[in-house]
Amino acid sequence: MTALATVEGWIALLTLTVLEIVLGIDNIIFISILAGRLPKDQRERARKLGLSLAMVIRILLLLTITWVMRLTTPLFTVTAQEISGRDLILIVGGLFLIAKSTHEIHDKLEGEEGHGNARVAASFGAVIVQILLLDVVFSLDSVITAVGMVDSVLIMAVAVVIAVGVMLVSSGAIGEFVDRHPTVKMLALSFLILIGVSLLGEGFDQHIPKGYIYFAMGFSIFVEMINLRVRAKGAPVHLHQPYKE
Repeated sequence: MTALATVEGWIALLTLTVLEIVLGIDNIIFISILAGRLPKDQRERARKLGLSLAMVIRILLLLTITWVMRLTTPLFTVTAQEISGRDLILIVGGLFLIAKSTHEIHDKLEGEEGHGNARVAASFGAVIVQILLLDVVFSLDSVITAVGMVDSVLIMAVAVVIAVGVMLVSSGAIGEFVDRHPTVKMLALSFLILIGVSLLGEGFDQHIPKGYIYFAMGFSIFVEMINLRVRAKGAPVHLHQPYKE
């Protein structure tokens, strides 16, 4: 507990908690989208279970911190590019995110016609397995980020628990909001493709500054909030309205 007995420790805890919440937003969105494929009476349980699994995985990774850090050791080389265990997980996770998000977008756009009418609802177990796979990817990235910021495992564990607690409280509202607004869901899926590309780049040691990604996401959300506000007021948007003096 000595790590939390200093002002520096509490500042580190606050900073890391905020960072964990920010890094967890994409996890919440993905869990909400996957849970949205389930019957309404199962969605909340899937969201809570998915986030609880994320917390358990992150804490387990923190407790095996030595193993996590060894994941940066190169395993093999592809066209002069060294691939470590971390890189491999990020590449597979990025490809999975891109493929899954693209499938969801196609299903959303084409599912109303043709073979889309025969779509079978996802099972609870299948959704949880998909959430678990992505939890591993997001948790690994989050833990490695935490290790680079803080030396105390206790501070990292407390920050993870607090962050997941905040996400558990807000996940229901976020999920319902995404379900009510199809355009927001489409935007969220586009974000997941962007995150997938970012993970893929990180896996090949092509670092994409997170600031660029968050700015693009933030600006898109700002524009979408304006669109939602306009639609809520029932006012049509005229992009080519003639100028009147």
